[in-house]
Amino acid sequence: MPTTSYTPSVVSDDFNDYDIISNGGRSLESSIDDLGHVGVTPVVIREPAPTEATKERLKTVSLSAEDIQGYVRRALEGSGNGRLVSESERKRVTVYVDGLFDGFSAGHALQFRQAKLAFPMVHLMVGVFADDLCQLYSSPTTLPQLERCEVVRHCRWVDEVVEDAPWVITEHFLQQRGIDVVALDEGTSVDPACDRVRLRGYDHLKSLGKIIPTRRTSGLTALVNVRPVATPQVYHSPIPVVERDEDHEVPEPSIDIFGIGI
Repeated sequence: MPTTSYTPSVVSDDFNDYDIISNGGRSLESSIDDLGHVGVTPVVIREPAPTEATKERLKTVSLSAEDIQGYVRRALEGSGNGRLVSESERKRVTVYVDGLFDGFSAGHALQFRQAKLAFPMVHLMVGVFADDLCQLYSSPTTLPQLERCEVVRHCRWVDEVVEDAPWVITEHFLQQRGIDVVALDEGTSVDPACDRVRLRGYDHLKSLGKIIPTRRTSGLTALVNVRPVATPQVYHSPIPVVERDEDHEVPEPSIDIFGIGI
């Protein structure tokens, strides 16, 4: 099976990896079902190595699967949902992330990576808000949903894109979609860019132990998002980028809006 020249240590592939690709033509779903009977074997995650400059600038790039899973485990145990930690050793866990994803950034991708590596076996489902919902809640986008969904679909960590994502996540939605937990960036509740209506839904899920934390990626170049004045389908000139300082140092913002899909 062809691989990249670099195999990071995010998931060990030294011995007994379960080959879900070259296994006699069986489907991915069938392979995952088999895993449920014998205990979960982590899927081999191969990704190109980040540069040294990237690791220095964007700290979440270097988070290992073990570190991410330990962080999530402690959060779940603290919220009273430690049961899911033990269950995740035997089954695939469905993790959900939602957002506008208007101007997809490295922050989005790195949040998806943490969500995908939160448990040994994860099905990552990403909800993208429709244009009319964004307009209704005063969050018009520069790109139509079709294009925003397509960019998300091509992220290596995403397994499924939900095009009819609700603005507020409810218990009924989680049950309907078979979602176990929702991944949410830390600090979202105090982020002024996040809609208060959405936050009330997240807060309710927190009370149920259905939220797992992802760590924000600081050090990203800030984009000044130019919102359209008419409909979401109206295209505008390229989004301006805040110039870096002469010494190429970019101050780390206290709140990074690109980690939560805004």
